[in-house]
Amino acid sequence: LAYVIYTSGSTGVPKGVMVEHRSVVNRLNWMQRRYPIGERDVLLQKTPVTFDVSVWELFWWSFTGARLSLLPPGAEKDPREMLRSIQRDAVTVIHFVPSMLTPFLDLLDGDPTARTAASSLRLVFCSGEALAPLQVARFRRLFGDAVRLVNLYGPTEATVDVSDHECASDTPTRVPIGRPIDNLRLYVLDRALRPQPLGAVGELYIGGVGVARGYLNRPDATAEMIDEGGWLHTGDIATVSADGMFRVVDRLKELIKYKGYQVA
Repeated sequence: LAYVIYTSGSTGVPKGVMVEHRSVVNRLNWMQRRYPIGERDVLLQKTPVTFDVSVWELFWWSFTGARLSLLPPGAEKDPREMLRSIQRDAVTVIHFVPSMLTPFLDLLDGDPTARTAASSLRLVFCSGEALAPLQVARFRRLFGDAVRLVNLYGPTEATVDVSDHECASDTPTRVPIGRPIDNLRLYVLDRALRPQPLGAVGELYIGGVGVARGYLNRPDATAEMIDEGGWLHTGDIATVSADGMFRVVDRLKELIKYKGYQVA
């Protein structure tokens, strides 16, 4: 066991997700292979440790020769404070929940000096909520091709992220969640757990080393979420296209989030 991190608990009963070392190591190794950083990079640690994004923010830089900039607690909700840290420490790598990306883009849009202050950025990751095509288009208008924008997807029970998609200038009607990361598998299945045809909708299932051990002291909840074969059912309705690109189109249960926090 590497750590236990609690879900946000939309039912009022948060569950402790037990994540193993191999899952974390796999996730970090994949990120360094796919989006390598080195001694010239500075990563902004801005995610509270109650969120699993903080796992890669806290550990990724440490074995690559990169540096870490620590954002003051609470400043993750203040675009200006983030921008000050980016400029002061020449931050190159940052993560946003999409709902917090919007006010950051608002700041850059309204102030040309703010765009200069953010000029050190080269890698921006988004996860935690659906990234909207309009956000991608706006990001591209402000940064052009100088900064890579990456959409990440994954539930807490699958060790932070299970897929990625680098957002290009041609914005689709629905931003894909991309293809699975190393040593993970994604399937779109119907209620009888049969694979769906390309383009058809079904529930998204996750398999591989990223799937957590289960919920701490909750064997009943674990059995509901992870089947005997080790497959995690996400509750997300998805499709997969012929090129292997996955897209989430709906959820089995409606969730309400506020600035990345699941509240209902």
